[in-house]
Amino acid sequence: MEKRKAAFHNLGCKVNAYETEAMQQLLEKAGYEIVPFAPGADVYVINTCTVTNMADRKSRQMLHKAKKMNPHAIVVAAGCYVQAAGTELEEDSAIDIIIGNNRKKDLVSILEHYERSAVQESLIDINHTKEYEKLSLEKTVEHTRAYLKVQDGCNQFCSYCIIPYARGRVRSRRKEEVVEEVKTLAGNGCKEVVLTGIHLSSYGIDHGSTLQELILAVHEVAGVERIRLGSLEPGIITEDFVKTLSALPKFCPHFHLSLQSGCDATLKRMNRRYTSGEYYEKCILIRKYFKHPALTTDVIVGFPGETEEEFAITRDFLNKVDFYETHIFQYSRRKGTKAAVMENQVPSDVAHRRSAILIADGKVRKQRFEEKISETVTKVLFEESVTIDGKVYASGHTMEYIRMLMETTENLDNQILLVKAGKERCQDCLLCTKARS
Repeated sequence: MEKRKAAFHNLGCKVNAYETEAMQQLLEKAGYEIVPFAPGADVYVINTCTVTNMADRKSRQMLHKAKKMNPHAIVVAAGCYVQAAGTELEEDSAIDIIIGNNRKKDLVSILEHYERSAVQESLIDINHTKEYEKLSLEKTVEHTRAYLKVQDGCNQFCSYCIIPYARGRVRSRRKEEVVEEVKTLAGNGCKEVVLTGIHLSSYGIDHGSTLQELILAVHEVAGVERIRLGSLEPGIITEDFVKTLSALPKFCPHFHLSLQSGCDATLKRMNRRYTSGEYYEKCILIRKYFKHPALTTDVIVGFPGETEEEFAITRDFLNKVDFYETHIFQYSRRKGTKAAVMENQVPSDVAHRRSAILIADGKVRKQRFEEKISETVTKVLFEESVTIDGKVYASGHTMEYIRMLMETTENLDNQILLVKAGKERCQDCLLCTKARS
């Protein structure tokens, strides 16, 4: 009997990407053949995103594209957009099955049930569940690096964000389960794990554990040579936390600290629970224990009420902290949030101009940070071969997550090597390596 063919498309964050890979492996175990997202599949699964109105639109577009590619296929809408939209998607003829958050683990049985009875909806009241959805990976597409979901949900309710309504309250995975998955991934050759979640800093508050304890446990797993963290909130950065991590040889000195604005008045309207001064103190603390840590962040420009003066304060603050990378987002008005009905919405052309200014500033800071490691020897985990202007390079990342290229035809995939960082730069401002030591 010919295998049924399933195709996946992921939208959104690293948590979504993890869940998509986990669903793929569920269908593989059930006997499906996983094929590219192209015409010819029997089942299309779109793991949706709802973080912005644009994400909603892209989710709808991909769902309709799937149905056009094969009108007889089963189209599955899963994830955050589905959860936020609720039953209104039942009227969309392009969608055959609706799977909200915390039901992705049941994909196989939901498909089987649909084929018997054409039941479309599979949503739970995400805001009142305490169950952590058990999904896991045995291997990853990248092979070298695994993004590992360890936490779900958020209790913060920032005024611009719909995610707490789509993901529910904080739920954490048991430390023992995480360690077992890491052991499996390491056994299959994965050298780096990235612990991630919807609100990673809240890990363990629902069952009396902490993120620090989880990191220490993962650090003991043989075969794993690097541990990296997803986005953190400033509040988790304490002296004990940073001092402990600085003593772990596998820990990557790469801290993505969510900021959103460098202006206290804007932060207050956003319902962020810190001041710019408190945030800056956390950055100083990290640099006290790590020699050249990579500090990266997210910033929203054009938030309701953001004046030219407030924008200037944010710009000055970004330069003061001297981030390695800043991810700049123009505010997106999201129905269902408090910010959507705030006064003094910033015109899109103003937000676009401010965004361009911060992106340009960020490029200067990024290059300055990378120049600090020129002529130094550093460890690089090589991941793939790439061709640029006819030359073949091994491509990988340092522990700070600086991308490095070394010209070679040798297959260095999944090897960690000491390399000498050169001053020469390739396209996209990538640092090249001159020689292995």
